[in-house]
Amino acid sequence: MAAKDLYEKDFYKILGVPKSASSSEIKKKYRSLARELHPDKNRGDKKLEEEFKAVSEANDILSDEKKRAEYDEARSRFERGGFRAPQGGRGAQSSGDFSDVFGGGSPQDIFANLFGGTRGPRRGQDLQTESTITFKESIFGTTLDLRLSADGGPAQTITARVPAGVKDGAKIRLKGKGSPGEGGPGDLFIHLHVKTHPIFGHKNENLTVTLPVTFAEAALGADIKVPTLNGEEVTVRLSPGTPNGRVLRIKGRGVHNATGSGDLLVTVEVQVPRRLDARAHTALVEFAAATSEEDVRAEFNSKAKA
Repeated sequence: MAAKDLYEKDFYKILGVPKSASSSEIKKKYRSLARELHPDKNRGDKKLEEEFKAVSEANDILSDEKKRAEYDEARSRFERGGFRAPQGGRGAQSSGDFSDVFGGGSPQDIFANLFGGTRGPRRGQDLQTESTITFKESIFGTTLDLRLSADGGPAQTITARVPAGVKDGAKIRLKGKGSPGEGGPGDLFIHLHVKTHPIFGHKNENLTVTLPVTFAEAALGADIKVPTLNGEEVTVRLSPGTPNGRVLRIKGRGVHNATGSGDLLVTVEVQVPRRLDARAHTALVEFAAATSEEDVRAEFNSKAKA
């Protein structure tokens, strides 16, 4: 919007308040008009939409003491013919000097500053790219070397550090690695895709794994070796009678990052054999006969009737 259009506007008239109106009166009047003219209430009414914009613009100036004082001074000079907007051409000049009032600058600069029309040099555009990493890299962290070209320029290699513990869909921001601009370069955002692992999962700061065990191991108890993500094995002890679904915790074998260390959560999964040879079948029948007096569903059925 041109400066001339700005300083010719009577914001007091637009809001419907006198020039002597207090800040509270301006605020009260604006709220009343905003409720009446808001686009959500008057969808599709272009005239009321423009009125709402005008009222919002007026309130932005008059509700700010500094902006209001500068506006009043500029309006007063304008009404007295103290200055006019340049009409173009090398010899165009304002007929008044406002450097003593506004600290230098033309009327256009004055009102551009008042209404937010003047901004500093624009930053370059932010860029986005994608990268896929392994599950192990997501847990322990890694370094990416990316070949990127901004705005058709020559390709350059950008190194990005991926912190430990990132999850699928995470974004990494590299400041100043976007497109160049007068106000400095933009940023680069890297969208990460994490490959799934055949056995390990990731939950908060912990790693998860499901450990298959035999019926005998669960019933009698056993010491079982469990793999960890770094290639080592640790031994967990199953107590006799360990039920299916029990979770065992191995301390310090999860994600290690700045916030601390997670654990490895091992879920026991009892495997039921699909085929039994004659000897195993006979032994299992004998076992069933020996435990037939125990009603394993007694508590279950009791709760169902509650």
